[in-house]
Amino acid sequence: MSDGIFVGGGGQGYGAPQTLLLKYANRHGLIAGATGTGKTVTLQILAESFSAQGVPVFLSDVKGDLSGLGAAGSETFKLHDAFMDRAGKIGFADYGYNAFPVTFWDLYAEQGHPVRTTISDMGPLLISRLLELSEAQEGILNIAFRVADEQGLALLDLKDLQSLLVWVGEHRKELSLRYGNVSTASIGAIQRRLLVLEGQGGERLFGEPALDLSDILRTDLDGRGRINILAADKLMDSPRLYATFLLWLLSELFEELPEVGDPDKPKLVFFFDEAHLLFDDAPKALVDKVEQVARLIRSKGVGVYFVTQNPADVPEDILGQLGNRVQHGLRAYTAKDRRELKQAAENYRDNPSFETEDAIREVGVGEAVTSFLEAKGVPGMAERTLIRPPSSRLGPIDEGDRAILVAASPIAGKYEAAVDRESAYEVLAERAASAARAAAEAEQAEQADDSPSGREYRAARRYSGSRVSRSTSRVRDDGEDAAPSRRASSRRSDSVGTAFAKSFARQIGTQTGRAVVRGILGGLFRAR
Repeated sequence: MSDGIFVGGGGQGYGAPQTLLLKYANRHGLIAGATGTGKTVTLQILAESFSAQGVPVFLSDVKGDLSGLGAAGSETFKLHDAFMDRAGKIGFADYGYNAFPVTFWDLYAEQGHPVRTTISDMGPLLISRLLELSEAQEGILNIAFRVADEQGLALLDLKDLQSLLVWVGEHRKELSLRYGNVSTASIGAIQRRLLVLEGQGGERLFGEPALDLSDILRTDLDGRGRINILAADKLMDSPRLYATFLLWLLSELFEELPEVGDPDKPKLVFFFDEAHLLFDDAPKALVDKVEQVARLIRSKGVGVYFVTQNPADVPEDILGQLGNRVQHGLRAYTAKDRRELKQAAENYRDNPSFETEDAIREVGVGEAVTSFLEAKGVPGMAERTLIRPPSSRLGPIDEGDRAILVAASPIAGKYEAAVDRESAYEVLAERAASAARAAAEAEQAEQADDSPSGREYRAARRYSGSRVSRSTSRVRDDGEDAAPSRRASSRRSDSVGTAFAKSFARQIGTQTGRAVVRGILGGLFRAR
């Protein structure tokens, strides 16, 4: 159908077509069900259908199975006969095998184009979530971002943030007077979290060139929407990094895309697989942010589909905004499971032909209870639906085929080479180097003074200065000492503490002094 997506057959004998109307595809959706009930195949056939209708898709390949979207199915496949039988049973007359335009992305740059963002673009809220910071630590991170804005320091990658935090620690007294307490213990805790993130490969996420959103909104020459596949099998080892990246991408789409009102079809459909990772232990501020994005992003032509095992994984305020639903089987082994099963059934408009709760418990693999928005956005009745078979390959493609598709991508070569332009790390490093050079020049000037008073000053045997012009007394023409000027004395006479500070400043320029600077500034001078 030109105005909708055929999902499968429902009703008596599965002959009634179940269609997701394109006009309401941006009203978001849910794909839920226990492990092994067919969620991944449902995601695959929806991605195929949206692509065929000219709608770009973004999804994450958690198990490595969805790379098959880039290759056509085959008559030699073991399930070919079963697929053909199902297509005939549900009235899918146009069924055939086909490949779809795909773009592979990979944070680790191993299975697709590198995907990056900058520290500034992600912002303190999401980075705090990524690092699991406490409220006090998040406050310090906000101070660091404010300082970066005020001083024009670009925060692009992890070393920029690390060096900025060192600077904040060095100036904590001044900053505390303006913004509140800045604790060195909290700064240290943030730095340790950044070190852990770096060890997990998180530094690959931050840098330039950053992702251009227009590259995930592409269509091919035939007008089909490109399917953007994020390789997430390795990324899932760092679930918080995975969830934070997808949430950042969703937020960027919300902030950057223009309002389009009520379009005939979406500009993009975004599938959020393993959606429970987004909400596990999430602070209220973050959940509120997701709710806001889900509520408002549909007016920008973006449909968001959460994929998870149980609808209870999604907060109710967000669940209530998901108009198109595909509920695969849920198994009730415990009292908690039975309560959640009943709750899932209550989210559907009742069908007089069967009990929704029983249907959700009884549907088999490749079958689901579906409900799609109808005319005027009214929720459709629950229907037992036999999901249509996929046209692309079921299962992953091999590495050679993937490499060919990556090389043939329209964005090949755009993101592969990282760019490290001047940012906070380089600016702060130059400031420190300039201070060290100035101290070294001052020390050389002191060393050049070979007068007796200069030697005594360098040996710390005289605290009143090394030059005649710094003396607290003046000699009259008759050879007697003049009374010292009170103003000159107060300005020129150094206390022991001040003399030590000046001595320390001079030592910064020496080899020992430079070692002290490296100790203070941490990794700022570490070779990279």
